[in-house]
Amino acid sequence: MKKFGLAFQILFGLILGIIVGAIFFGNPTVESYLKPLGDIFIRLIKMIVVPIVVSSLVVGVAGVGDIKRLGKLGGKTILYFEIVTTIAIIFGLIVANVLKPGAGVNMSALAKTDISKYVDATEKMTSHSFVDTFVNIVPRNVFESLVAGDMLAIIFFSVFLGLGIAAVGEKGKPVLSFFQGLSESMFWVTNQIMKFAPLGVFGLIGVTVSKFGVGSLVPLGKLVFAVYLGMILFVFVVFGLIAKLCGTSVMTIIRILKDELILAFSTASSETAMPKMMEKMEKFGVPKAITSFVIPTGYSFNLDGSTLYQAIAALFIAQMYGINMSISAQITLVIALMLTSKGIAGVPGASFIVLLATLGSVGIPLEGLAFIAGIDRILDMARTAVNVIGNSIAAVVMAKWEGQYDKKKGKQYIESVKKAA
Repeated sequence: MKKFGLAFQILFGLILGIIVGAIFFGNPTVESYLKPLGDIFIRLIKMIVVPIVVSSLVVGVAGVGDIKRLGKLGGKTILYFEIVTTIAIIFGLIVANVLKPGAGVNMSALAKTDISKYVDATEKMTSHSFVDTFVNIVPRNVFESLVAGDMLAIIFFSVFLGLGIAAVGEKGKPVLSFFQGLSESMFWVTNQIMKFAPLGVFGLIGVTVSKFGVGSLVPLGKLVFAVYLGMILFVFVVFGLIAKLCGTSVMTIIRILKDELILAFSTASSETAMPKMMEKMEKFGVPKAITSFVIPTGYSFNLDGSTLYQAIAALFIAQMYGINMSISAQITLVIALMLTSKGIAGVPGASFIVLLATLGSVGIPLEGLAFIAGIDRILDMARTAVNVIGNSIAAVVMAKWEGQYDKKKGKQYIESVKKAA
């Protein structure tokens, strides 16, 4: 397998996992063998994400050393995220209105899945206001945030630490050298962990298929088709236009990140792609300060694939129950999704939690989510891949907007990728 590229190896693990899962469908013994492979890989990725984000941000920010420039970058980044995620919600509603995936679905043929864990998480989320989300960005205890993996609080601290190192000049150089060494070391560790990716993907997808089976897709085939078609159109229409305005193409981004996209799709986890994605975007000509700020922040505020899915899923449930959503009700849904999708950064099962917090406000039955929970992993794979593309393009957009994109470096990297292929 060593003679084949990582993308091929991950794809092989994915296909083999589907085959094994289908053969042993309904056999609980399979999970006991395959689940540890997936769990170990996800743990390895989680192990390196925080050190990479902290070290990259500190080095990048210390290199800029200008709080006004960073403040402008932060404002532009949040503005861009809000615009694109709103477009994603509207795009999802258009797809659902045109395809009507929920119309004519026989609810008696659908199996219900327990969603109590999402209900509990929603209750915790709704107890916090939108303002609390921004208050919690400031960590009470940085070590507590590091342990919890609270990404927004970690970013906040890392930015200020980088500014502090730049402010003290020569005295801060030993600290900066430490973080530079840490950053380079962690990317080496990342490359070693990626060698385990095919096994991790094999375990994760094998467990999923053995639990739910390929047959579980058939009753909800229209929903799966609508979500995947919506994602593909959004990538090539919306992202394609944004990329073109930035002087690149969405196919170039996909070519550069092919390994990370297959990995994110297979594991349904954006975190698995983040370390290498940051490294590759820097090689593509985006400065370290922008890459290390925009991409981790995007994992909380720029989940385009997730918001697009939420819009389609909300209308699917309404159509399934025969509820006619007026234009005003859909506008209310857009506003509700805009707000709730920004308030659950880092919460597991985020898309389901957002839907639970939103559906009731527009008169859609919450229990409808129990019908689609069983295939959520299949849908999550698509939205995760779209999230990765969206955050990569966001880094390029911000670099262009700030006038810091290195076009020459980007061209050289594209050529090296083409030669390697």
